[in-house]
Amino acid sequence: MKGFCEKCHDMAEYSVKQESKKKIIKGKTIAYIGKAANCTICGEEFFVPEIRDYNLKQLDSAYRKAESLISVDEMEQILEKYDIGKRPLSQLLGWGEGTLTRYIDGDTPSKPYSDILRMILEDKQYYRDLLEKNKDNISEVAYRKSNTSIEKENIIMGNGKLESAAKYLLIKASEITPLALQKLLYFAQGFQKAFTDTFMFDEDCEAWAHGPVYRNIYEKYRGYGYNPIAEKDLNIENINLTEDEKDLLNYIVSYFGCYSGKILENMTHTEEPWRVARRGLKDGEISSRNIDKEEIAAYFKNVKEKYKMLNIIDIKDYSEDLFSKIVSVN
Repeated sequence: MKGFCEKCHDMAEYSVKQESKKKIIKGKTIAYIGKAANCTICGEEFFVPEIRDYNLKQLDSAYRKAESLISVDEMEQILEKYDIGKRPLSQLLGWGEGTLTRYIDGDTPSKPYSDILRMILEDKQYYRDLLEKNKDNISEVAYRKSNTSIEKENIIMGNGKLESAAKYLLIKASEITPLALQKLLYFAQGFQKAFTDTFMFDEDCEAWAHGPVYRNIYEKYRGYGYNPIAEKDLNIENINLTEDEKDLLNYIVSYFGCYSGKILENMTHTEEPWRVARRGLKDGEISSRNIDKEEIAAYFKNVKEKYKMLNIIDIKDYSEDLFSKIVSVN
């Protein structure tokens, strides 16, 4: 690659490397990994438009992450998820018709607007309510398309691995609260990855104040509060799980399902994935941060090795050890 070197006053080859960069934005120092092009003769830094654009994009991403602002990719996910255009969504929200277009073209949304968009992305019921409440603000065609997308997602979710795992746990556990169900799903996901090198379900779990939470499952069973879930017509024939996945869930019920939701919550609070995702947050602070799947994979792989687990039944030692730690602390 060649460019004009101002120091050499001639065309010269340049090399590109990654480097740590910092920029002060609104009084806050934002660190990010950018690129730099340097002359191979004198070492002078080159100006390359493509690298400038790359660095601006990396800076924007780092700034949004530092400020917990929604990204352009996430906004585009909203449009795809709910099959709605930028203009109709702006109208649903009571914003200017071009607001979403500006944001997706690169303008940075304010924190309140970002929080609303993130809620839409993560909470299907919130969007459904918004669509029904403000449907007169958009065309009938836009309303029908978006409403149809929600119904299709409901059908898909009903046969998905996460939904199936939740149903199976409810069938196999004698009594289970929404809080306990969330933690059992989390342990199932972790140990499935540790023993098979694949996750049981695709959905991310979030690092809520009371431990890992799968939002779709939370929305489905939130009405039970702190009471055991009493679902009717749970049919094991309609569950989309392999026999090996069912076996794993059976052991999860046996060795973790024997504890209360609060005990299970405290167990997850001792583990790295949830703690890493909550860094910088106060106790009890509301957050929708995802727990990184790679953190889950690494942690449960380490657990498997540390406890010398050969078969899934060996998770018993880990569950008992966790319980002992919780009891000793309290």
